[in-house]
Amino acid sequence: MAMAVTLSLLGTPVATRADETCQSPYMAKITGQEDFVYVWTLGVEGLGDGQDKLVTVDVNPKSPNYGKVVASLSVGGRNEAHHSGFTDDRKYLWAGGLDTNKLFIFDVASDPAKPTLHKVVTDFVEKSGGVVGPHTTYALPGRIMITGLSNNKDHGGRTALVEYTNEGEHIATHWMPTDQNLQGAKKSGNFADGYNYDLRVLPRRNIMLTSSFTGWSNYMMDFGKMLQDKEAMKRFGNTMVLWNLHSKKPKKIFDVPGAPLEIRCAWQPNHNWCLTTTALTSKIYLVYEDEQGEWQSKAVADVGDPAKVPLPVDISISSDDSHLWVNTFMDGKTRLFDITDPHNPNQIYEKVIGRQVNMASSSWDGKRIYYTSSLLANWDKKGEDNEQYFKSFIWDGEKLVEQFSIDFNEQKLGRAHQMRFGAYSLYSAVKPSVTTAVAKLEAGD
Repeated sequence: MAMAVTLSLLGTPVATRADETCQSPYMAKITGQEDFVYVWTLGVEGLGDGQDKLVTVDVNPKSPNYGKVVASLSVGGRNEAHHSGFTDDRKYLWAGGLDTNKLFIFDVASDPAKPTLHKVVTDFVEKSGGVVGPHTTYALPGRIMITGLSNNKDHGGRTALVEYTNEGEHIATHWMPTDQNLQGAKKSGNFADGYNYDLRVLPRRNIMLTSSFTGWSNYMMDFGKMLQDKEAMKRFGNTMVLWNLHSKKPKKIFDVPGAPLEIRCAWQPNHNWCLTTTALTSKIYLVYEDEQGEWQSKAVADVGDPAKVPLPVDISISSDDSHLWVNTFMDGKTRLFDITDPHNPNQIYEKVIGRQVNMASSSWDGKRIYYTSSLLANWDKKGEDNEQYFKSFIWDGEKLVEQFSIDFNEQKLGRAHQMRFGAYSLYSAVKPSVTTAVAKLEAGD
């Protein structure tokens, strides 16, 4: 309550503090037209310089460079470039490498059109106490929370959350609850596997929610071989964990079979729920607060035909909580669900984006949505099906209309993975006093 009151006094509505609709509520948002999309890109041996890079695409229709790559910053080697996220003040973009465990911190504030490499964290495994595979980098007040995918003992799925300052100093490691050590959490089903993948928060409900995936041994394995390996297929997460946001203590472990991946939480102040999709069972799951104030989970819809394993990957929620975009990697489709009733999602549209598709990022106003292609180096399709692209679409209320497409293979850039938005106007609009006030409240001051 104190946080809501403070932000209200500062003239910043709690329900709308975000960037593109997958971002942290602690960040100032881009409400109008974004100028750039930063694409964290995995290098390919023999293609260009072969290195991972941050690729900046101009996406403002009023710009003379609209639809073009305006900057490309290589970071050295291939690290299995995967996910990225801003600090709460949006000065820095953190990007991780799942294989080398390096964290690349880019300065995107000094010149949004041309980010620079500010710092590289090379001791993530050591400082975290053995966490491997930095995945989600998520803004909390004055700090970054990082989800790990694995550990350095057996390279399996048991792992932790790792907390850093915005400047790149390790704060704490929070290990996932397991059957052997529930850490006070209530186990509501059959599983307490200790796996992790994504992270989202609902500050006004004081909750943090994490999902689960698989460990290094699986995500660095050839996809086809893994599907034929019975033991490997047993090594996928089946849980989501509800945490106390302030204390970082786990409260409840839900059974969500089939590797729940991306989490998207509702934005509207009267909506106490989050959604995820399961990669292996093609379900949409709802995690919600019931009338008694207890948090529950349940499957609420299928994505495509689960028997064909379309492999749901990224999802994007609208800022008014009415729609959810769901991408499926194997058939290259994006599907739009009406989630006006989150307990009963209804598919209302679908479109093939490419031979493969992974990430989707939509603008706050719901008018623009961007797509990229790469899942993992060893999981992407082969031959002519290995399309690597960045595509821009307009949603006109009935259908997606393509605006432009950039072929990342043709331009020798690599495998296009995750996207984050940038804007010139953003940095003059950010109010440091808001971030400072929230940080103090989070710290209990």
